Amino acid sequence: MSDVQALQSILLDADEITIVCHNNPDPDCLASALALGRIAATAGIDERRILYSGDISHQQNRAFVNLLEVDLQPFDPDLVTDRPAGSLLAFVDHSVPGENNNVPPGTLVDIVIDHHPAEDVSGRYVDHREEIGATATILTTYLESLEVDLSSTLATALLFAIRQETLGFLRGTTPAEYEAASFLQEYVDDQLLRQLSSPAVSGATVDAIADAIENRVVRGSVLLSHVGRTRERDALPQAADYLATLEGVDTAIVFGIIDDSIQFSGRSTDPRIHIGNVLNEAFDDVGSAGGHREMAGGQISLGLFADYTNDDTQLVDMVEQIVSARLLAALNLDESGEDRQSETTEE
Repeated sequence: MSDVQALQSILLDADEITIVCHNNPDPDCLASALALGRIAATAGIDERRILYSGDISHQQNRAFVNLLEVDLQPFDPDLVTDRPAGSLLAFVDHSVPGENNNVPPGTLVDIVIDHHPAEDVSGRYVDHREEIGATATILTTYLESLEVDLSSTLATALLFAIRQETLGFLRGTTPAEYEAASFLQEYVDDQLLRQLSSPAVSGATVDAIADAIENRVVRGSVLLSHVGRTRERDALPQAADYLATLEGVDTAIVFGIIDDSIQFSGRSTDPRIHIGNVLNEAFDDVGSAGGHREMAGGQISLGLFADYTNDDTQLVDMVEQIVSARLLAALNLDESGEDRQSETTEE
């Protein structure tokens, strides 16, 4: 575990801090950014900003930003690359410049706090703990250790983030999540927490999830599906979460065409499968993908797919065939769902 006092000493020597969220930030990233900003404020940093790229399209993420009045700014490269002396650059819930963020690769980062698997993580201060269930858990321990005054809004944001990231303490949970939740509970606004937990769902999201249900294909205990072309990026993880609960299904992967890319979301409770490694093996040569043992995501460019046809129906069919084949190969399954290794062993 990194020494939080080392973090505080870096903050005490700074005049401003720019906290960069990963693309399409979720509650874990946003709550962690708010918490780091609060810690920076106690260290005397008045100039604080939170930058994001992509969209905040998931209904819970939108509710989070609106109800908590999170002050976000669109990503501005000048604020990252042309920093004056005394200006800090911080990453929360991601760790490597150019990976799931718009920060130029090779940029020097001062502070990195994350729980996602990654290699070559560097910075003046790094707290990278893959075993922890949520980045918000790490920031909560900082707040407690530094005895920072905790508002009900920030406490609610952090508890909600921990609950969301761990699927209600059912996925990737460690004792640290329970300890953090116990600490936060005293300060939480219960009514605000209920509002965050039950936002309205858009019709487009429901339609995309319905498409995933209709298009599902099951191979053994693995379910693959797609939503065709959609603007509802966050319908993918929601569909994957739902389809992973079907009887007999241990692993669910949902993909869809969003703008000029193919995006994925995977879930698995099969102890033999590390879904982050599966997606990485399937698409690392053509895009970026990876994550935890139980949950992961990624994307690849449409690239040559889009050059073959302007017809969306043909494009979706082509993407489905090639993506499904790559996924089955990475999962070591044949078209019937049988384990290829088992067949080889039997022979």
